[in-house]
Amino acid sequence: MATRKPTHNPTRSDTILRLAVLAAVLTIGLTAVTFWLSYEALHTLASDNGLQGERAWAWPATIDAFIIIGEVLILRASLLRRVDWLAVFLTASGSIGSIVLNVASAGEVDRMTQVVHAVPPCAALLIFTALMRQIYRALSAPVVAPSTSVDAAPDAPVVERVEEPAPVLPPMPAQAPAPQLPAAVAQQPAPIVYRDPRCAAVRPLYDGGTRPGTAAMRDALIVAGHGRVGDSTIRGIIRAEIEQREPHLKNLPATLPLAAGQNP
Repeated sequence: MATRKPTHNPTRSDTILRLAVLAAVLTIGLTAVTFWLSYEALHTLASDNGLQGERAWAWPATIDAFIIIGEVLILRASLLRRVDWLAVFLTASGSIGSIVLNVASAGEVDRMTQVVHAVPPCAALLIFTALMRQIYRALSAPVVAPSTSVDAAPDAPVVERVEEPAPVLPPMPAQAPAPQLPAAVAQQPAPIVYRDPRCAAVRPLYDGGTRPGTAAMRDALIVAGHGRVGDSTIRGIIRAEIEQREPHLKNLPATLPLAAGQNP
């Protein structure tokens, strides 16, 4: 039986990588052309305004240097996965200055001639911005580990797994029984933690077997260093939380008989 050779199908990531490389190559080529056109226009502008010889050739480089330095710094920041606003400012300043000066080099002519002079620096700025955006997004994307297939190859031999008997371990020595706590200690309830810390100063008043009055609770709070507390706070917050945690305290008799109209 004849075997068919497997055909190679490029994956999606390979296609994306090739498109990115193609876009980078085209961007570099377009940038070189636009720099050449812009440089010629700026050189003509310098020659017409008092700069001759080497100075006329060097003056356009001062404008293009802003763009080149800014683009290099933007690329460096993209590799570091961050934004360098100084690099963005340099690139934008150089590009805007190049556009304005290219339009000025056309002189007082029709509007279409000015548009022709403005196209090269505008194209360089836009295409570089698009390229940097793609690079930044590619570097900022999380790295996904390649998935491994758990399926065995069709021609792989099947290996039977032989289970070995479990080793016989010697018996563990008998452990001494844990010490038993006294019944009084074992049955002691856990202390109550109140939301309002002032309740801890009032709770001991219930240990006498009576339900303390407002005056007694006020005095206990002052002795504990909580200052003078209003009667409504004592009855509505402090006493309410204590008797909510221990409902049986509500049934204790009052310390003293209450006068008519007086709240306990």
